[in-house]
Amino acid sequence: MRLDLDTYREIIDTITRNKARSFLTGFGVFWGVFMLVALMGGGKGLREMLEKNFEGFAQNTVVIGAEQTTKPYKGFRKGRWWSMDYKDIERLRQRVPELEAVVPMIFSRWRGNNTAYYGDQKTQPRIQGTTPEMIKVITPKMYYGRYLNEMDMQEQRKVCVIGKKIYKELFKEGGDPCGKKIRVDSTYFEVIGVDYAEGGINFNGRAEEKITLPITLMQALFNRGNEVDLIAATGRKGVVMSKITDRIRETVARAHYVDPTDEQGAFVFNTELMFQMVDNLFKGVNFLIWLVGLGTLLAGAIGVSNIMMVTVRERTTEIGIRRAIGATPKMILSQIISESIVLTLVAGMSGIMFGVMILQMLELANTEDGIVNTHFQVSFWTAIFCAFVVSSLGVLAGLAPAARAMSIKPVDAMRDE
Repeated sequence: MRLDLDTYREIIDTITRNKARSFLTGFGVFWGVFMLVALMGGGKGLREMLEKNFEGFAQNTVVIGAEQTTKPYKGFRKGRWWSMDYKDIERLRQRVPELEAVVPMIFSRWRGNNTAYYGDQKTQPRIQGTTPEMIKVITPKMYYGRYLNEMDMQEQRKVCVIGKKIYKELFKEGGDPCGKKIRVDSTYFEVIGVDYAEGGINFNGRAEEKITLPITLMQALFNRGNEVDLIAATGRKGVVMSKITDRIRETVARAHYVDPTDEQGAFVFNTELMFQMVDNLFKGVNFLIWLVGLGTLLAGAIGVSNIMMVTVRERTTEIGIRRAIGATPKMILSQIISESIVLTLVAGMSGIMFGVMILQMLELANTEDGIVNTHFQVSFWTAIFCAFVVSSLGVLAGLAPAARAMSIKPVDAMRDE
């Protein structure tokens, strides 16, 4: 069968002969493709949003903290509060050589709220003290200036790195704030950098709300001595952190007369497990997306096949006449399959375009300062693949009706009323 202009006109005439039936049949395919595209784009966007929360955070990290004990140990009763100190840093470095970086952190949350000022502007930040090695745990996104260095530590320089929110609230006029001094309560600090990191894995609040000081300076200003609130440690390349977690807990716990098996009293949070869990979660989500999308699409294709069977039954006499005047089975086959492909392809492409339009609206809703924060759109090749799937289903949907049409004998068809 030649696909000339008359053939296309005949296909369109057949499809539009019963508009309501064709529309309802095509809607099943349209909805299936739309669901597939929308779920794929939405899943991609959700994954990107979640990954942004973990952006810059080392995946092979453990966080050690001190909480109220839940087990008695060496004469100490359970329910005892304890704290880590700076000596634990050296203990971990010596006894757990698999660790690459061991970073102490102290916070101001136990000392009440702090207020930061610059001119007439003010804000309430969270203050943290840490070391330059912190960049091995959470990679800063420096918008201006630099991060802390060893000289800041050794000389206890009154310098600070401010988060994105702090920068926007104190320096509303914009521009590079490095070299300018801000006042936190009664102490002045020179701004040496602006960190635009916005990750969701943070300690004592979001990164954008923090002012980061050299830990040696913060120990002196806040009279914290050698006390440490949290310790973050990263493993060397190839080290599986879950294999050394118990040794890390034991190293810190024994030094403070805490039961090494007390996982609540001496907690060790392993981010490696969390990243694996997130990865497995999205593998399951992707499988579910394809299952639901293709299942809906297949249901639409079955609907097309059923309607084409009805159409063939209605056109029995017409098909018989075609056979009588010389139409071959191949011509009949091509005619029915072409009608099925056109119906599914038009409905499927409409579903793709509608899905892309919805995803584009989601992207616009997640745009800030002209920059798209989260990409929901499917790729070009994904759309092509969806179109290929729709065309294939169109062929499959037309096979059964075409076989039914080919089996019609001209004499029997001429008698059919």
